[in-house]
Amino acid sequence: MRSVKYFYLIVISVAILLAVSSCSKKSTDTSGLYIPTSKDVTATATLQELEQGRDLYINNCNSCHSLFSPDSYTPTQWKSILNSMGPKTTMSASEILLVEKYVTRGN
Repeated sequence: MRSVKYFYLIVISVAILLAVSSCSKKSTDTSGLYIPTSKDVTATATLQELEQGRDLYINNCNSCHSLFSPDSYTPTQWKSILNSMGPKTTMSASEILLVEKYVTRGN
């Protein structure tokens, strides 16, 4: 009976460890991400907004999965992705909009 309790304790401990470690990245590869410059400013996105969006993208989206280059998807696809993923984060609506501005390059 005692060995069964230890077995369940070990199984539960391993499950908790896996759950905690699954949403933590050791390093962030940002090599595929553009760094906004004044050339990237649009009528709907300032340089400051693009920079903030980049920081939010790196610091929030990377916590559970790898980062994708903004050029990996069209602006329409990014908007759809953010509509589905945004509510799963702790970001506010205004922060999600900044991420959208960054990944869509202000479109």
